Amino acid sequence: MIELRDCRKTYGGHNGQAPVAALDGVDLTIETEEFVCLLGPSGCGKTTLLKAIAGLVSLDAGFVRIDGRPVVGPGPDRAMVFQHFALLPWADVTTNIAFGLELQGAPRPEREQKAGELARSVGLTGFEHHFPRQLSGGMQQRVGLARALAVDPQILLMDEPFGALDEQTRRLLQEDLLRLLERSHKTVLFVTHSMDEAVRLGDRVVLMTPRPGRVLEAVGVGLPRPRPPDVDQYPQFIDLKEYLWTQLRAMQAG
Repeated sequence: MIELRDCRKTYGGHNGQAPVAALDGVDLTIETEEFVCLLGPSGCGKTTLLKAIAGLVSLDAGFVRIDGRPVVGPGPDRAMVFQHFALLPWADVTTNIAFGLELQGAPRPEREQKAGELARSVGLTGFEHHFPRQLSGGMQQRVGLARALAVDPQILLMDEPFGALDEQTRRLLQEDLLRLLERSHKTVLFVTHSMDEAVRLGDRVVLMTPRPGRVLEAVGVGLPRPRPPDVDQYPQFIDLKEYLWTQLRAMQAG
């Protein structure tokens, strides 16, 4: 379980600019194996919140706890997947997937076996020795997802991982992610700007206010799992997507 209480963060101004308050009293609880999507206007602190859970950003006030233990830095129980892939350009697919295992000191045969299994599971069979520059954006993001899963974290922190992809590739990767999670049972916090994506993937959608970010509302999705291919035709999906848009539009109009 992830607990966030009264989380506050302000970034100092540079070159004479005023400080920027990113988070202002965020309270949120994410249950074990829950898939929570963070949705809100640009600049509302979603990425800052993700990085605070990852232990990459220190808070000015409040705390983050995982299973009752305070977060004081990065740990093997958490892995991040970024929008812009963050792959090692000089390393092939297998080496990129196994990078975290190498940092953990896993023997090379073990690393390569695990990387091969994950490459197959994310649809990269035959590309194990290709370099990032030889891959499409969707394939690069499959490598990023496999790399995060390789270290078997309890928690996946995903920062708009499909945001830079075309709609067709995004849908395929959404389906791949859901399929992988049916087997691995991770806790997921997923940042997105897409209402469709939030409802399609999440157990709950957490709406955040414009900067400085606070939690406006957490909305239960309540759609069946595994998600059927035509889930976007369900009246509940359509109604929830429209409700989220109404809330976001009202926030930004105000």
